[in-house]
Amino acid sequence: MARMSGPERRAQVLAIAAEEFAEHGLHGASTEAIAKTAGITQAYVFRMFGTKKALFLELVQAAFERLSDAMREAGEGEIGLGALSAMGAQYFGLLADRTGLLLQLQGFAACGDPEVRDVVRSCFARMWDTAENGTGLDPVTVKTFLAFGMLLNAGAAMDVEQVDAVWAEGVRTRIQPGLFTHVTTETNR
Repeated sequence: MARMSGPERRAQVLAIAAEEFAEHGLHGASTEAIAKTAGITQAYVFRMFGTKKALFLELVQAAFERLSDAMREAGEGEIGLGALSAMGAQYFGLLADRTGLLLQLQGFAACGDPEVRDVVRSCFARMWDTAENGTGLDPVTVKTFLAFGMLLNAGAAMDVEQVDAVWAEGVRTRIQPGLFTHVTTETNR
């Protein structure tokens, strides 16, 4: 078996750790399990990433960045509700990345830790800025858009695609761009 280069090993450990943290969260994940799956020592994991929390934060940031970058790219060349619609379609498509989705949710869940909270706030701010700056829409519309996104995240985390119930069908319902035409700061006064 050929030896992995440093960057290859790092990518391997990140992929394994992403699954572990997505499933178990910051406090439940095991660096020992990550190391064992990667075929390396736990000490080597710590040499690469410093601490378990640093590894977790790197993964959470990457999951949020993929989402913000994808939203930005989807909205390029559009403005207003057209940009928001393109971002929403992209967001909806990214819900299939269960590991990335769960990493984001695990980041929110670990916000009791001030360092995690600061990183997640920064990630969320970037997502907000992506939606606001990429559409030119007012804060109430951006807030509504992101609120629906959080509901979609919760539904995807619960795997509502597999649930045959009225409530699950409601959560799965695709949000059409027309929903946001009446949601503005002016109508929210």
